[in-house]
Amino acid sequence: MAVFACAGCGAVLTASVSQVVLPVHAHQSYGHELLPALLEPGTYAVDPEPFGPPWRLWEEIGAKEAEARGVYAPVHALSYGPPGAVAVAPGDVRGTVLIPERCDGYCLGLDGRDGPNLACAQCGREVATRIDDCTYWQVVWLDPRAVRPVNADEPAPRVLSWEALREEQPETPPIEPIGAWSPVWEAAVAVALAHLLAASDGARVVVPDGPVADTFRPALDALLPPEPSVKSLALAGPGLSATVADIVVVPRHPQTGEVWPYGAGAAVPLPADVWMYLAFNHNQRHLPVSGGLPDGVYRDDPPPPRPFGPFRPDWDMFLSALARLPEVRQPWLRAIYDHVKDRRYSHPF
Repeated sequence: MAVFACAGCGAVLTASVSQVVLPVHAHQSYGHELLPALLEPGTYAVDPEPFGPPWRLWEEIGAKEAEARGVYAPVHALSYGPPGAVAVAPGDVRGTVLIPERCDGYCLGLDGRDGPNLACAQCGREVATRIDDCTYWQVVWLDPRAVRPVNADEPAPRVLSWEALREEQPETPPIEPIGAWSPVWEAAVAVALAHLLAASDGARVVVPDGPVADTFRPALDALLPPEPSVKSLALAGPGLSATVADIVVVPRHPQTGEVWPYGAGAAVPLPADVWMYLAFNHNQRHLPVSGGLPDGVYRDDPPPPRPFGPFRPDWDMFLSALARLPEVRQPWLRAIYDHVKDRRYSHPF
């Protein structure tokens, strides 16, 4: 466990927190309503990429400089802020005050557009950026140049084994109680889809009927050509029978970031909370079916929620992930990237 302290005066700025993997939806924007906190209380995550202003447009950067930054296809702009920003839940922050002139936002809160908006209450040093506006996951990003970790005198949570993870990892259902698709699912599947396409080498991917097909098949069929050459796709991971496929979707450990080891074929990681639901909730149907309950049979519990419309991965998260894969420089995959980018408002998948 650790607390983060001001690098200037040493004042404690957070509760005791333990490190977890940065969620794939950390930089997702979604809808126009308030989203919950990005991280669970008592945890923190580190973003290896640069965060916050200043921003530079693609036209200023150029392909060569962008590739040196690990971006291989055109994006609107790249951050030239410091890498290594530390994300914590807003409720875990201590000893800070708002910087009034940095409190701009789009609609209902702060969006961090002007850089750090929290200062150390003891010495006034700019230490963090709070984001709590609509469309953004609520989070405080600690500036790695302004804070330092300090060991806390508390035992760290145990690292769950894969077997224990299956028992203790909460699953994230794909549908919200109101009937909307989960933004966590839309982001996670979008990022996995980018990796899946790269692993396909442009061949048509065959997906057996079931939850994985419901999740990935529509997008794969829309983006890959219907050619004779095919690759197979399957789930693999803890608690499942051994499988052989060209491409497997496997869980990523939420604490360590470890990807489930799969000996053969290409492995596409998926956050464990989403993977667990795909793997072990085979009886949940999220599309309307005809008919009803037999006569004399009554249901005590409410039926599972039905979605408002078809599932679609988050196109923005898909493009962001695909732009950071070196494979996107291949002409066939770059054509898919451009196709989605040019048609993102017309539901390209």
